[in-house]
Amino acid sequence: MAVSSVISGKPPRFYAVAWRWHFYAGLLVAPIMVLLALTGLIYLYKPQLDGWMYADRLFVTPAAPLAAEQQLAAVRAAWPGATVQKFIPPPAPDRSSEFVLNTSQGPLTVFVDPATAQILGSRDETWNLQAVARRLHGTLLIGDTGDLLIELAASWGLVLLASGLYLHWPRGRGMAGVLYPRFHATGRLFWRDLHAVTAFWGALLLAFMLLSGMPWTGFWGERFAAVWSRFPAQMWNEVPKSTRKAVTLNVAGQTVPWAVEQTPLPHSTGHAHHGAALGGATRPGVGLDHLISIATRYRVAAGYSISLPGDADGVYTVSVFPNDPRQEQTLHIDQYSGAVLASISFRNYGWVPKAVELGVAFHEGKLFGWANKLLMTLACLVVLLVAVSGVLIWWLRRPYGRLGAPTASAATPPWKLGALVLLGLGLLFPLLLGSLLLIWLLDQTLGRLAFWPVLRR
Repeated sequence: MAVSSVISGKPPRFYAVAWRWHFYAGLLVAPIMVLLALTGLIYLYKPQLDGWMYADRLFVTPAAPLAAEQQLAAVRAAWPGATVQKFIPPPAPDRSSEFVLNTSQGPLTVFVDPATAQILGSRDETWNLQAVARRLHGTLLIGDTGDLLIELAASWGLVLLASGLYLHWPRGRGMAGVLYPRFHATGRLFWRDLHAVTAFWGALLLAFMLLSGMPWTGFWGERFAAVWSRFPAQMWNEVPKSTRKAVTLNVAGQTVPWAVEQTPLPHSTGHAHHGAALGGATRPGVGLDHLISIATRYRVAAGYSISLPGDADGVYTVSVFPNDPRQEQTLHIDQYSGAVLASISFRNYGWVPKAVELGVAFHEGKLFGWANKLLMTLACLVVLLVAVSGVLIWWLRRPYGRLGAPTASAATPPWKLGALVLLGLGLLFPLLLGSLLLIWLLDQTLGRLAFWPVLRR
């Protein structure tokens, strides 16, 4: 940026180029970011919403609990054709037990009074509020395609932030409209100030939200985990391993932490002497009460779940995904002997998985209680305000019957700094690089379609 441009207040030659990038990035990012902010708010207040919506099923009168196997028997009697996938012991004396079943109608959570084994009710785990919000937040309800779109939008969101900060640079102006909005302004100028000033003050928070969510994406996140989520080889040398990974336990909600998802699941041995083990039938070998005693012995934090084996070679998995990632722990247990085949805790993670888990907990508003929750609420509100005000700015300035994209002079030379920023982000996030190449190819192709003037413009 030339010094004379800053002093004079005139925008530099590359201003229109940056504005054009900002405009098109906003077209992709804004709708998805609004959806992510709304679903994020729902998931952020999951404990409060669940406590309000399912109070009759979640809370019980504290009393001495029956054996977990008795509670399991009551569930199997009520749903004889279902497979029990997971058991969640009461996290507090006034809470119910939970059993996650795989039924012919889909996954179902059954709530049981631990003192009486009475069935308190059930919840559809496909179409309840939190399940839908979670799938919208992760896949837009369209599977892997939606996951890729969200990853692409998050990548372009970083371009949107970088270009927005460049456009917002004061260049000799006063602080009005830069550090605070011009409150006397009306119309488009008011919305422009609200948009720019809010994004300026929230830039670091927005960048954190985008970056901390990337490890959960399917394309970039899975490859990132494959590189960084590794454990000492001796933890697995003496363990019989299956071809399944721990991430397969995260089908119906979060069961194992991100840092553990790419690790192999061990498999149980000795089933030839004990008979087959099926989730829907009487299970030989270790029972749930013995598994609870193992979890107690290993000091697993309250709120843990016990995933049941899916076949004769499967293992029990005791895992906890607490508010404080430093209490994360995962145990894989032989279903016949009760031997602990693998024990993974936060201290076993590398520094990158530790950072990711802490970042995710902060992203979800769980790490520092209500202060964290309120800060993430503010982040969601900033996203909504910036996105809505950006659309209003475009709506108020758009030419009739046209998209109104900013135009850049053909004489403008290549912007080296901007290109380096885009290239750097593209190398870090391959989907962004691929979309950049596609946009360049379309621009080169459509620009030569002289027989179609509207499309060429």
